Amino acid sequence: MQSAKTKWLAYTVLVGLIPICSRLLVWLVTKEGSLEPFAPQDFIAFGLVLHISNINEIEHLVSADRAWKTTQNTVSAFFIAIHGVLFCSTLIGGDAINQQAIMYCVAVIALVSLAISYSLFTRISKIQMDHPERVP
Repeated sequence: MQSAKTKWLAYTVLVGLIPICSRLLVWLVTKEGSLEPFAPQDFIAFGLVLHISNINEIEHLVSADRAWKTTQNTVSAFFIAIHGVLFCSTLIGGDAINQQAIMYCVAVIALVSLAISYSLFTRISKIQMDHPERVP
């Protein structure tokens, strides 16, 4: 049986990193100054993929404490809202928003999202090992 953490790494983290890796690859093959190597929107997409995956996985988890599931869904919904606000702020052009500050902010939030998702899938893997008869 493949653990939830292995599937999370392959299907969620790697898919979530596609925008970041794609931009980096395009940056490597374009002329200098044509494109920035990193963009806040790519990190926002990564965080959204992680938290949507968290909610989906928790909703399909049978043998877990309901209060824990509710807490995890609430945390993910909160982070989705934060990502939405940050995405809206990237749409504002000109000097109204400090783009460098937004970039740092979304990078930190993406790392926090990755840590939250990792800990969640570690617990899900443990639950599935403790209750293999209930794994879909």
